[in-house]
Amino acid sequence: MATTIILIQLAIVLALIFIGARVGGIGLGIYGMVGVFILVFVFGLKPGNIPIDVMLIIVSVITATAALQAAGGLDYLVGLAAKFLRKHPDHITYYGPLTTWLFCLVAGTAHTSYSLLPIISEIATKNKIRPERPMTVATIAASLGITGSPMSAATAAVISADLLGGKGIELKDILLVCIPASLIAILVASFVQNRIGKELVDDPEYQRRVKEGLIDVNETLDTAENTDQSSSDTYKYAKRAVLAFLFGVFLVVLFGSIPSLRPSFMVDGEIQRLSMPHIIDILMMSIAALILIVGKAKVGDAVKGNIFGAGMNAMVSIFGIAWMGDTFFNGNLEFFKNGIADIVTQYPFLFAVALFFMSIMLFSQAATVRTLYPLGIGLGINPLALVAMFPAVNGYFFIPNYPTEVAAINFDRTGTTRIGKYVLNHSFQLSGFITTFVSIAVGYLIITVLY
Repeated sequence: MATTIILIQLAIVLALIFIGARVGGIGLGIYGMVGVFILVFVFGLKPGNIPIDVMLIIVSVITATAALQAAGGLDYLVGLAAKFLRKHPDHITYYGPLTTWLFCLVAGTAHTSYSLLPIISEIATKNKIRPERPMTVATIAASLGITGSPMSAATAAVISADLLGGKGIELKDILLVCIPASLIAILVASFVQNRIGKELVDDPEYQRRVKEGLIDVNETLDTAENTDQSSSDTYKYAKRAVLAFLFGVFLVVLFGSIPSLRPSFMVDGEIQRLSMPHIIDILMMSIAALILIVGKAKVGDAVKGNIFGAGMNAMVSIFGIAWMGDTFFNGNLEFFKNGIADIVTQYPFLFAVALFFMSIMLFSQAATVRTLYPLGIGLGINPLALVAMFPAVNGYFFIPNYPTEVAAINFDRTGTTRIGKYVLNHSFQLSGFITTFVSIAVGYLIITVLY
């Protein structure tokens, strides 16, 4: 009887996740809260932990990033990236993905890739390189940058006190494992992708578009384009805003890597250091003020940008969906311990598979972490193994309806980046699976050698 009730609860949770994902936007949060209502008021489960730390970190980091956007800082960085990529067009399959990865690693959001994807596509097209090759890896690399970024909500969720932060995992552990693992995975995917598909001039879809006059085969890359932005007052302030933001990132990494630098206080006769979530909140909101001052930006412009809107959507989604997941798994933890603990402990990669498929439904790394990591901790999985599995939460590439994938398909005017006849046989699958497998494998290697 108890098993039947738990299976009914699981069906309800999955159904609400599916409905929320279909609705989109804040739908995940709204229908996730409906799930909390049903689990608590109908089934009598104790409400789980509200992901307050993660929600507040999203607010603070997105506020700083939105201020940077309002000051023109993101446009300034895109200009620098474009100048670099245009100087190395023959290596666009490698440099394009690495650029989007670096942007997302610093900013903590994949939405920064929207400005880079059209540049990557045009450079590839004008140099007769199949755009699908760099575009697919670059799109996946943007998501991979989140799982390792000191600024991302997903990383904040992992190191929060009620998850791995309470198991001795620090920000430096995430950076030490996930950054090199992601870098190697992107290089491997770029190497493989560079050999996939016909050359651009031989692609039937490209030939059709050329024949219909949709693409000019004689166009060349304009290497003389003026990308020197330093002379205008606008970009002078934008540059200052970028430096202020990078200073904030540096401070977050510094305090995350050297705990002894954090402020400490006497609490109940014991010395306690300020937690990283609180440090990130304080630093990034302060940095947002600094950016607005040195970048001569308006507060109103910050909240109107797409970065701020996307961040608030993420916060609402995590509020509902993560609370529902925590309520369900903690409310039935004994059932999972008795039923699957031995199997998962013996074959921990199975938990990575669960993370992968949950991320497909949730479309959010942070929400996936908040939903499933409490179960992983409850099952006794090694915290370092959970760090190595972190990239598995990037599985939402599997169904090609995530905004970055849709944008990449639309930016590739040659038609080589596409959704296949059977939907799931799309351009992003190969790069997505390569980066997931390689990053997790390298992560395991790192924790084996260094820990």
